[in-house]
Amino acid sequence: MSSQRVLVTYATALSFQASDTWKQFFTALRSQLPLRNIHWKSASRPNLRTIQELDISLVTLDSVRDEHTSQIPITLLEKPLLNIYVVSCEDVETYKTTVKKQLKDWQSSVTQRKNQEWLIIHVAHPDTKNVDRKFFNMKGSVLDKIRADFNVDKRDRCVQLAWSVGEQSPAVWAVPIGKIKDGLLSALDVAVSSREEEVRRSEGQRHMPGWNFCTYFVLKESLATSFEGVNLVDEALQQYIELEVAFMNVLRERNMSWFGSLINPVPKDDSSPLLSTSKKPYRDLILANTISVFDLRIYLLARQSALLNRMRQPIEICQKAMLFLSAFGKRLREVESALPEYFVESWIFSSALSVVDQCNIWATSWPEMEDTMLARCNAGKGELLELAKSQLDILGIKVGHLPSRLPFSMAAYTVAGAPSSPLPEKRSSSQRISKYEIMLAIGDSEAFYDLYCSISNRAIDLYVKAGRRKFALKLHGCLAALDNHRGRLSNALTIFSSLPAHYAPHMWTSLESFMLSRAIDTHAVLKKPHDREWIHILLAFLKTYVNETTLESLVPHDIDEYVARLVIALREAAENLDSDLSHPDHPAMSFRITDDAQCSGDEDLVDLEVLVQNHLPCDVDVDEINATLIGEDTSRLKFVAKGMKLVSGQNLLNLSCATSTHGTYVLEGTEIQISHLCFQWNHKNVAGSRTFCKRSGLVHVPRNPEAFDVQLCLPQKTALGTSSQIQLVVFPGRNDILTANIRLSAPAGIIFDFIKATLHPEGTCEVSSSTDCIDISDLPGGSNAMILLPHSDASRFRAIKINVSVSYKTAQHPDVTRTLRTTKTVTVALPIAVNVEDFFRGKVLFSRFTISTTTHQHVRLSSAKLLGPPDIQRGVKIRGCHPSHSIMTAIPDHPVNYIFCVESANGPVLDPLQLVILYRLLREEVEALVSETVQDILSQRPEGDEQGNELTKKVVEYLESDPSWIELYNATGELLIPSSLDVGEGLIETFTSVQKRLSQPNSPSSFGMWREMTIPVDVPRMNVVASAWIALEPAPVPEGHQQSPVYAGQPLSATLWITVSLHWSDPDNKQQQYRTRYDVEERTKDWLICGRKRGDFVVQDGTTFNVPLTLIALHHGELALPKVNVKPLPIMEDESMPTVLPSGDTHQSQGAATVLVLPRGGRSTFIFEMGADTA
Repeated sequence: MSSQRVLVTYATALSFQASDTWKQFFTALRSQLPLRNIHWKSASRPNLRTIQELDISLVTLDSVRDEHTSQIPITLLEKPLLNIYVVSCEDVETYKTTVKKQLKDWQSSVTQRKNQEWLIIHVAHPDTKNVDRKFFNMKGSVLDKIRADFNVDKRDRCVQLAWSVGEQSPAVWAVPIGKIKDGLLSALDVAVSSREEEVRRSEGQRHMPGWNFCTYFVLKESLATSFEGVNLVDEALQQYIELEVAFMNVLRERNMSWFGSLINPVPKDDSSPLLSTSKKPYRDLILANTISVFDLRIYLLARQSALLNRMRQPIEICQKAMLFLSAFGKRLREVESALPEYFVESWIFSSALSVVDQCNIWATSWPEMEDTMLARCNAGKGELLELAKSQLDILGIKVGHLPSRLPFSMAAYTVAGAPSSPLPEKRSSSQRISKYEIMLAIGDSEAFYDLYCSISNRAIDLYVKAGRRKFALKLHGCLAALDNHRGRLSNALTIFSSLPAHYAPHMWTSLESFMLSRAIDTHAVLKKPHDREWIHILLAFLKTYVNETTLESLVPHDIDEYVARLVIALREAAENLDSDLSHPDHPAMSFRITDDAQCSGDEDLVDLEVLVQNHLPCDVDVDEINATLIGEDTSRLKFVAKGMKLVSGQNLLNLSCATSTHGTYVLEGTEIQISHLCFQWNHKNVAGSRTFCKRSGLVHVPRNPEAFDVQLCLPQKTALGTSSQIQLVVFPGRNDILTANIRLSAPAGIIFDFIKATLHPEGTCEVSSSTDCIDISDLPGGSNAMILLPHSDASRFRAIKINVSVSYKTAQHPDVTRTLRTTKTVTVALPIAVNVEDFFRGKVLFSRFTISTTTHQHVRLSSAKLLGPPDIQRGVKIRGCHPSHSIMTAIPDHPVNYIFCVESANGPVLDPLQLVILYRLLREEVEALVSETVQDILSQRPEGDEQGNELTKKVVEYLESDPSWIELYNATGELLIPSSLDVGEGLIETFTSVQKRLSQPNSPSSFGMWREMTIPVDVPRMNVVASAWIALEPAPVPEGHQQSPVYAGQPLSATLWITVSLHWSDPDNKQQQYRTRYDVEERTKDWLICGRKRGDFVVQDGTTFNVPLTLIALHHGELALPKVNVKPLPIMEDESMPTVLPSGDTHQSQGAATVLVLPRGGRSTFIFEMGADTA
């Protein structure tokens, strides 16, 4: 049908048709075919349709038979769509006498034809090739006559072609070809509209008596073939789709009286190519109303597939064929008893293979497909081949070549699910199938197996090319099952064992479980040992058992009994292993921590309650269960329970850990040990898994106040300039410690010197050290041991985190090794900073020490003393200027100053001094105050310690969160705690007493401990110490008169005096002379200075130097005198030696003195005009 072309008739005068010019003209016309890029806009369709290429058949008008009405709908292309008359006449008179009548007769003939258009082409023959456009005036008259005579409506059906023999230019034909396209589209539009109206009218009569679907089918198909003929393939396909929908509606309404039976099988029906439209006279069967549903459905599929081939849509072809074979195959099984034996299997098998072969043939004419489309095409063909393979499954079970079990019975389940046929069980057809491969496979099992493997491998190859790996793996499993059935057990075991690993990523749990069970069974048949490989296979099967709830239909055993036997065998196999075997995250068991850990009341032991869910249907004997908790900085606690039976379902277990560690932890991992087999679960970063702790994984391990503990802090006494130390305090609690091994680790660059660790003199235990740890022995309970541990410089750190690891044994349980894992943060940066400023005054040195905080913390200062060594040199006295309050507070914005006076009768102080500061953080003071107050109030109660710790913690937490109490406490010592603080019901009475006690004034000196800091202080030396002043010389006044005032602009006589001391210089240099320069400060806004404002002089110890000056005050007011700077000049000892600059200090002896300058008096006269005439 697709070879049908659009008919166009032509006619011309006999004389012109017999000439050579006509032959050349006709050849030139045919060279313009096929027509291209035709745009059709139908009124019944919203979109513009483009016909890329249209084949035209040019025939003479006489060759077309006369139109007559037919009862059988025919295609729209069986009749011409356009009639063309070619006129070759340039003489008007000839046109009038001859040509006009010929055109009239032709027009009368063609206009009587239905749904056809006509066109007159006037061919103009120029006299020369160099055509002058003036000749159109002569020829135009003929064309005008034609148009006047035949263009009876608005449409122009007359066109002129300026053509000469040998003319090859396409532009010459542009207008005539455009008119031909317009005529064809007009005729096609009218014809299609008319035929669509007939189809709608027939469809509307569907429920009327006498309506025939076959007639409707032929009418609708004529429209489809017409569209196909004009290369509107998608429109043609749409007609067949609508036909299929209409057929399904009729089938649903059971209006089948005009059909034949469902199927009338004839020889080779089961083996003929599915997509062939020539294997049967389908059209004749439709016209005769004898076509069966079977043949009609196949014909519809074949026609759609042929059109999809032209559209190059192989994917749609495969999908339609797959859907049709699956659906109609089920329908045929309803009447299977009336069909030849094995007909359905043979027909589906042959049809699926024929579709694949036909697609391969069609593909040779297609352009190369893109990778994505090629993959989808291969996937579609793979599905068809798998459908063919499933027919072999059904056939093999029927004839006994295959066992009736999975995976072969999978296809049989689908067959069994079909409705039973109403026909009798006895087969009524005596025909036989004709597919040779099927006939051979039925009688020969080896031929069957070869065919089965061949089809499966073809499907696998296509699936692999399509990237559908899991579909290919499924077929590999079928081949493994076939090997197992044929006795090729080694091959089957290899495949059964390898396939589950490929199924797992695709979540095909049921197939994975089936393959693993077959692998286990095959392993047993082969009597292979239960080695590690077998254990891995079994564990994988148990995993699928837990995750898949529908295994009963896949595993040919009593599943629970089967699993119980395997679990027993698993333990036996684990006992025979020569080393441990770990298996991660197996879902057979799941864990949940039910509550926070609990401390034991009589020993350092922590209990953890764990709910273990056994998802297996049987009990499991385990040797050990443990849970690992991880805390901050990767500290871990391991809770263990040994020797128990986990029943199927929930098991509430108590795990214990011999430790005194406390804090907040997260469940990191759990383990179950069955002989050498260790199940491991990682609970970190597995939210959503079955083994994840339901309480978000957080576990609080409480602190036991009676348990072993360790504290780290700075020593109470710190001396700068010596090696750094930390203080390690060991609290045994209620335990008598036999041995304890303590290990510390700090950030990179900090090294502990364990060898030099020293025990506090009051300690009662024994301490021994090695290069990496400290060992303590015989530490009685209730006491403590303080150890000073030197370490390398940590000045670049403000605070360091130290990991503490302790393993210890107690006298109460000497066979149990207990642990303490904790992290301590020690602030190594000192909370205060000290700056010093020195002032030289002759033989006296004043030193001001400024103590400021280095953090936001407030610091209490008890005292600061500047001390000399016991053997300090004679003549040195140190005095301090004591503040009015004995205890002071340094806050971030307000440092505290201490001033000391050092007198030295014999020159500079050669021995270093020490500044000793007693201090403590305000936070430590308040914590001590709260703790002592709480303990004092609870001292008479038996549960005082536990309640005291809890109450102290809550009060301190409040004080940390709200700093408003600090100002009042610093001023009065009163600590106000609001009554609204939540301390718990059991502590309300005690809290009220504590609150009242703290609200009273408390002296900071009456409680708490002070820290001591010793800072070495070197007394500075100064080569030259100068004292300078300017003395004004008042003017002489008579006796009994007051000193005259000083006025601005008045010259004042003055003397610059400089006294130099070498007292603080090196004793060996006291006799040395220094060349010194003085410089009077230029204060140009206040004073005008006259005289030697700068000069050099030589000084010795005790030298006094003076220079006369004149000062003039530039303005009135209280003016300070200019300052004088005295500095030693460099000493030039030798040209080869570098210069030496002596140190110097200048003191303004009258730096605070001022001069009162009065403004100079005077008189000014001003004249004002008053009472002048304003007229």
